[in-house]
Amino acid sequence: MRIGSLFFPLAAGLSAVLLAGCGSRETAVDSGNRTQTLHFGNLSEPTDLDPHVINSLQDFNIVLSLFEGLTSYHPETVTPVPGVATHWESSEDAQTWTFHLRDDAKWSNGDPVTAGDFAYAYQRMLSPNMASEYAYMLFPIKGAEDFIAGKTTDFSTVGVEVLDDHTFRLHLHYPVPYLDNLVSHSAWFPVHQATIEAHGKMDQRGTRWTRAGNLVGNGPFVLSEWRPNQFISVTKAATYWDADEVQLNEVRFYPIESTASEEAAFRSGQLHITTGIPIDKLAAYQTDPELNQYLLQHTILATYFYRFNVRKPPLDDVRVRRALSLAIDREQLVNKVTLGGQMPARNLTPPGIAGYVAGDMMTGDLEEARQLLADAGFPGGEGFPEMEILFNTSDGHRRIAEAIQQMWQQALGINVGLYNQEARVQSSSMRDGNYTIARMAWVGDYLDPSTFMKLMISDGGNNQTGWANADYDRLVAEAKNTIDQTARYELYREAEQILIDEMPIAPIYFYVNSSLVRPEVKGWYGNPLDIHPYKGIKLEVSE
Repeated sequence: MRIGSLFFPLAAGLSAVLLAGCGSRETAVDSGNRTQTLHFGNLSEPTDLDPHVINSLQDFNIVLSLFEGLTSYHPETVTPVPGVATHWESSEDAQTWTFHLRDDAKWSNGDPVTAGDFAYAYQRMLSPNMASEYAYMLFPIKGAEDFIAGKTTDFSTVGVEVLDDHTFRLHLHYPVPYLDNLVSHSAWFPVHQATIEAHGKMDQRGTRWTRAGNLVGNGPFVLSEWRPNQFISVTKAATYWDADEVQLNEVRFYPIESTASEEAAFRSGQLHITTGIPIDKLAAYQTDPELNQYLLQHTILATYFYRFNVRKPPLDDVRVRRALSLAIDREQLVNKVTLGGQMPARNLTPPGIAGYVAGDMMTGDLEEARQLLADAGFPGGEGFPEMEILFNTSDGHRRIAEAIQQMWQQALGINVGLYNQEARVQSSSMRDGNYTIARMAWVGDYLDPSTFMKLMISDGGNNQTGWANADYDRLVAEAKNTIDQTARYELYREAEQILIDEMPIAPIYFYVNSSLVRPEVKGWYGNPLDIHPYKGIKLEVSE
């Protein structure tokens, strides 16, 4: 899942809150502790709240409060736990999965959640007009790829079977032993048919069904207010099947793209949790005992990288892409610029996903980078065309871009400009191919290396580089048909080596997430996917 930022103009709404918090008045945190209202810094204004459209972790943070899939996430391990399904079983070959739905699951308007709602959602997700970036997550289902490709318009040919209102079966065309983990993701969330179609067609994006007062979800909270560029408020849903276990009455999400503003809001008592910490404040939080109590640092399965748009010369030349990547001093970046304990990355997949380790796949040095650029027709950078690094507005992303800009100028003799956009605009620019080089980050959607390997398949909605390689696609496809884990991981390593040799992306570092969390927030854990189910969270002030 795309990460909008992990580093980060203060939203107009929050600035008003800050002013209200001055003097002796009760702060938002004080009030929140009393009313069980969690105030959460969430980086950016969401692109949408449609679970079949979103593709960033920041959007998912909100959607996770409004919807629930067949399974959900354990708050510490993010392994699957019952959601709408009470239990499930798979065939011995892991190609047939049956889910048993609880009979007390309800939509927020009181309608029952049924197996038919999931079937409708999957038909919508796979409809060609939806053009969902995450549609590929449903491709394990028999007939799914033919349906989205328009080879058939008959959804009954897709391996989605409704046995009755509370029994749902999926027929896969290859083994997926981790499917119970996969269906926790928003791509697999149900949607309420009558609500969707009251505001447009089933496969129409961007309608008003996701607005406050319109949205009908099945999660622990309901959307109560959405003030663009100020905050989004969700309040406890009385209809949720496990409402007794939901301790919070409200969660407010603030789109604060500046980590300096976010940290200032935290210090002044306006936020319980931040998504990031300013680079220049990190050392103080690490060493000052008074500040250290708020610091939460943990590794997550995420990689920071630059995309190269291979449809635009000279980035269509692998020698140019490799030269640019080899000229990045990753050790200097993590030791002198990012400063958060990140690890230099020379492959895409972070180490330690279910035991998969790709190893250091990138070979070459600065001399090779210069020679590659000369061989491509740009000796010493002479004649190299103008291009820009596109990044979403963030102090941290700008620092990294400025450092890499300087590395390329000094090592290769080329001048590259910098261009920043609001996160949602940058996302559209990448999707439409309107960039040359772009900052990107990916956090795993589930605990298996395939969540990274599928990112770069030729027809993957989240590839967005224009790069395609038949051998890479073949190896990833072969791996998905392999049950033996050792053999499957070896196929992934072969595919990942092709990716690094071709270099449509330049991996830069593996993440260590740093955020601020107030001690009264209970049930919020650092975990590999940086996903935090709200059901188990409460605010508890020590006496």
